[in-house]
Amino acid sequence: MLWRILDTGRAGAAANMAIDEAILLAHSRSDVPPTLRFYGWNPSAVSLGYFQQAREAIDLEACRKQGIDVVRRLTGGRAVLHDAELTYSIVIREDVPCIPSTITASYRYFSNVVLAGLDKLGVSAQMSIPRSAYAKTNRKEQVSSAACFDSPSGYEIIYEGRKLVGSAQVRKHGVILQHGSILLDFSPEKLAAVLKFSSSLKRSKMVSVLSNHVISIREILERKVTGEEMRAAMLAAFCSTIGVDNQRGDLTAEERLVSQQLVEKKYGNPAWNYKR
Repeated sequence: MLWRILDTGRAGAAANMAIDEAILLAHSRSDVPPTLRFYGWNPSAVSLGYFQQAREAIDLEACRKQGIDVVRRLTGGRAVLHDAELTYSIVIREDVPCIPSTITASYRYFSNVVLAGLDKLGVSAQMSIPRSAYAKTNRKEQVSSAACFDSPSGYEIIYEGRKLVGSAQVRKHGVILQHGSILLDFSPEKLAAVLKFSSSLKRSKMVSVLSNHVISIREILERKVTGEEMRAAMLAAFCSTIGVDNQRGDLTAEERLVSQQLVEKKYGNPAWNYKR
């Protein structure tokens, strides 16, 4: 199948989310082929899940002081701190025969491709089984948070029980958008610092929880892995696993225009980002 491959580099939070939606809209009109996009974040940013309460989930003042962007995603789930990571997004029609029809099955399908990319780097990760990852954890010892990475959902990617990749999916206009964060490095202190807690003790406990439940590529391989190295491994996996054509592309003029409009009216607008 012919896919368009995009590498849009690092951008601000509003632009990154606007580009993903602009691609979805263009593909829904059949203006562009299925698209695999890789990107990063500059400055670092917190993305809120679509249904999250912004002021209850994160410390907006702490984000402001640290120069961390805040944006609301089109997809659900919990807050993600986008820092030292490679982000991928997949946009494809939901009626394509090779794509499983249900959300859960298609999520698992794409997670298997990400697993294949990690394997090319020498990372033998696994897929979490729904509800089993922390089934034996003492509930009294748990500290819950608004963060996506404090525990894995079903069919997310883990390494020795610790979360490595967080992904989310939405379907609109007959099109699937799935995007996810592959942690190249991770600081539990930095994530805990932007989450909302009722006390410093709970924040401190969350640092410990995150240290035990989250892992990065750097920790696994004991070396720094660049975004370019990770991107090459992921692209090779997409090409070999689901037949993605290795043809590099670019955003169309219309996609650029729509993404700029979405930044102004939506993702760069407090009315959208803090509406809950």
